[in-house]
Amino acid sequence: MNEKMNEKQISGNFSEDWLPIKQILNGMIQLDTGEFVTGVKIAPRNIFIMDEGSQNNIIYNLRNFYNSIDYEFWLLIAERPVDIDVYVSQLQLMYNNATNNAQRRLIMQDINKANLFTSRDSNVVDTEYYILFKEKRMEIVQKKLHNMISGLASAGLQSAQTSNNDLRMILDNFLNGGETTNFGAVM
Repeated sequence: MNEKMNEKQISGNFSEDWLPIKQILNGMIQLDTGEFVTGVKIAPRNIFIMDEGSQNNIIYNLRNFYNSIDYEFWLLIAERPVDIDVYVSQLQLMYNNATNNAQRRLIMQDINKANLFTSRDSNVVDTEYYILFKEKRMEIVQKKLHNMISGLASAGLQSAQTSNNDLRMILDNFLNGGETTNFGAVM
């Protein structure tokens, strides 16, 4: 009995111990209960640069899409850190190869803007949008995914099923305050 108490006490020190997650596989979180959590990642779209009619059309179709969902779902907005060093390096190469002074000036403006982002104390992040749901039967999971992707497409939004990395990032965001954890072997 004491051994079980000590084992439970030791395993209770990590947040992973109370999460009912069995595995993350094929863009789905499999729970200990046999249920799957999955969904779609929606590509961001700035509707505010469109004319008012197009904006209203997208909002109307999105409202119809949300109203067609007759099961529990979670709408999540998550931030993923972005490393723009590669982008800055590519701009620097373009600047070095540019022969036209107007092109060089425009590229330098982009380089300065990117350096402004990285010089601040805040991290550069990409905002990502997800709709997740939970389901036990795989055929219903596939049907719901198809309906979500189709419904969002009719609203003018691109989406795809979540990937394993997307789901891990979402869990990192909620469990670790947005900081990615990188564990290695300890010798």
